[in-house]
Amino acid sequence: MTPDASAAPWPPALLDPAQRADLVVVHKRDRRLLLLREGRVLASHPIALGPSPLGHKQREGDGRTPEGHYRIALRNPRSRYHLSLRISYPAADDLARAQAAGVAPGGDIMIHGNPQCRTGDWTEGCVAVSDADMEAIWQRVDVGTRVHLLP
Repeated sequence: MTPDASAAPWPPALLDPAQRADLVVVHKRDRRLLLLREGRVLASHPIALGPSPLGHKQREGDGRTPEGHYRIALRNPRSRYHLSLRISYPAADDLARAQAAGVAPGGDIMIHGNPQCRTGDWTEGCVAVSDADMEAIWQRVDVGTRVHLLP
């Protein structure tokens, strides 16, 4: 099969800086991800989390999504979950808390797509959205964007 010359470029390109989010807010309890720019909501997307979504991540494998202030650390266009944005967890305070408890903090917390169209909370602590929503988020969120993960 030959590539379609009329197909959109992959991955989708970042939008003009004036159209990009400067903050991603995840409301875990409401299962909602908001993209904001200068305090104005640009987009709102439903999310799925892990099997134990409420409460701050304590250790690797607990199925929780961290809570706190982070940044987008990496954009992965070849993710097994369509597209993914790595969150800068664990931060220094997360590492210190895990070390004091004698546990591994975990890592690889992402905002990513859902290529198998799963329903309910199914991740291992990541924030999942539909593939179509992930493409829209991908166009508005660059490395360094602030991420607030809220209860």
